[in-house]
This record gives sequence, structure tokens and C-alpha cells, in this order.
Amino acid sequence: MINFRKIRRDLHQIPELGFQEYETQKYLLDFIRSLPQDRLEVKTWKTGIFVKVSGRVGNRLIAYRTDIDGLPLTEETGLPFQSRHQGRMHACGHDIHMTVALGALSKLIEEPIDEDALFIFQPAEEGPGGARPMLDSDIIKEWWPDVIFALHIAPEYPAGTIATKPGLLFANTSELFIDLVGKGGHAAYPHRTNDMVIAATQLISGLQTIVSRNIDPLDSVVVTIGKLTAGTVQNVIAERARLEGTIRTLSPESMIKVKKRIEKLVNGIEIGFDCQATIDYGANYYQVYNDEKMVSEFIDIIKKHTDIHFVTCDEAMTGEDFGYFLKEIPGFMFWLGAGSEYGLHSTKLSPDEACIETGIKTVNTYFQQIGNG
Repeated sequence: MINFRKIRRDLHQIPELGFQEYETQKYLLDFIRSLPQDRLEVKTWKTGIFVKVSGRVGNRLIAYRTDIDGLPLTEETGLPFQSRHQGRMHACGHDIHMTVALGALSKLIEEPIDEDALFIFQPAEEGPGGARPMLDSDIIKEWWPDVIFALHIAPEYPAGTIATKPGLLFANTSELFIDLVGKGGHAAYPHRTNDMVIAATQLISGLQTIVSRNIDPLDSVVVTIGKLTAGTVQNVIAERARLEGTIRTLSPESMIKVKKRIEKLVNGIEIGFDCQATIDYGANYYQVYNDEKMVSEFIDIIKKHTDIHFVTCDEAMTGEDFGYFLKEIPGFMFWLGAGSEYGLHSTKLSPDEACIETGIKTVNTYFQQIGNG
């Protein structure tokens, strides 16, 4: 009997950042190689892994994707198995995600289906983004799925609960970095400088008008500046300032509109404060849009299991680069209830491990239903 809670705890202790998941990849490969190999093909891509499971007939290829990276956070859970990597933590549940994938893979080997299956262990979901380059890889072009699905833990739902909906599930997201460069100098001679603290605060005020004055009130958009850095000491006027934030929209069109407005505001700051400005949109994630027919079929399947509680959820302003897979391949994503009082990306996130069994059961049930249709 495989102890999947132990696997989750092992993975929880070794979080790594995007495209640096070397220890994680080795752990996953060691487990995969411990399984019967007669129906498996395994290929690595950077720090990611593709595992193809041959079915009895193999007319279609059904893919399941999990993410494998952690976040640059210092864990504060106090758990006996907390992160061994200083300043790194699985604060978004990817340790749970990987464990569910390994469990579903094991079940699929024990209980073969007619169709072929593909397990995708994707690096760099948190950044800089692994989905788009993975979709360009020769491996996935050889093993192109007909269907793809995935899950994400939801701390706000109790373990044993599954939630999703047809259509839009997660927002379009973009990072936002703006650097301002003016002219520093002594605080006693402000007229000889171009103060980037003032420029930055004026820009922040302007950015906050985008949602209230440039977006349809019936639309949903978020523009947040979460970090501002400027200056070196209290009596020197700052020559540089850096704004770091995020943009989230419910449509690709709104994302384009917001970025155009940001660029106009930044251009105005350049002129008004006689400074130089650069914009970097960092990692951009496409919306997670569930195929209505497929997710409805999934919901019908799950509702037949009395030990799994299903709820219909609303769309969320969270981002997930699984959206790039769904842009190219029909499929869906669902929430897996994880019952934690702390939310995603919290340094105190501690999911209820009972969600692992629910996740494995849900993924395996879907594979069995559509893989033997």
C-alpha cells in the first residue's frame, strides 16, 4: 500500500522555484520508475516530465496536468515536515497536486483503460510560466492530447468537496513592473532634482483610476500595486523608483485595454516629471476557460459519487497558466477542497491531507469513465 500522505510530506519539504525543480524532478522520476513499466513511456523536458500510459485500444489520448514548482516564501506553518529549503515553500498546494497525480497514475496502471493517458508534470507555473514553452516542445507535439484536465486546491472548501463551472473559471493575469529614473540630489535643493518618489506616487494614483474611470462598471478588472521601492536615505531625493503589481481581467480584450491605458499614464509621467520610464509585463497567463460540454460531463460523473460533495463555484480573479493548455486543447480545471483557514500563497497554508484521497479518486473516476467510453 502506497502512503500518499508521506509522499506529499516528502515533496512539501523540497520546494523549488520555476525551472529549478531538480530535486523535485528526481523524486518524481524515482517514484514513477518504481511502478510497473510495461505500459509506460517516460520523457523529461527541462525540469518537467511527460508520462504516457498505453491503453488497451489507444484511439484517443487523455491528458492530466500537474504543476511542480514552489514559491519564494519562508514557511511559517510550524509543521514537523516543513520546507527544508530556506525562503521556499509549497504555499500554493503544488505538493498536493503532484501527490494526486502520482496517485492517479498508480491507479491507472492497476486499472487499465481503453484509451491512452498522458501525465504532464509542468514546471514554472508560478513563474516565469512553463505551459507555453511546454506546448511548443517536440514531446507534446508527438503526444498531442485530445482532452486535458487539471485541478487546483481551494483552501476555502472543506476536504471532500469538488467545485467548478462551465466557461470562465480563472482570470487573465499579468505581472506589472514599472521603473522610473529621474535625477537625485540633496533634500535641501529639490529644485535641482527630479524626485521619483513624487513621480511614483502620482503614477500610483493614476493607475487606480483605470478601473473606476476606464472600465465598464459591469466588467471586472483588478490593478494592484503591491510593492513600491524608492530612495536610499531620508535626506536624499530619490533618483529611482520601482513599482511592482498585478493586472487581472475577465477577458483578453480588457487586458489589452488596461495595458494601453497604463502605457499612456506612464508616458504622461515621463513628460510631466522629465524622467525615463520602462514597463515590463513579466509573466502573462491566459484565462482558464472550461469547455462547457466536457466540464458538464465531468460534473455529472462526480455527482454520482455520494462520498464526493460537488458545488458550483463562481469565476475567480486568480491566475493559472493551465489556461494556455485550454486555449489549444479542449478540457477543464476544477477546485479540490483543501480545508485550510489560511489561503493560497499564505506562509501558513496547511491543507487538510484528506483532500489527497478525494483528488486521486476524482481524477481516477474521470479517467475510468471517459477512458472506457
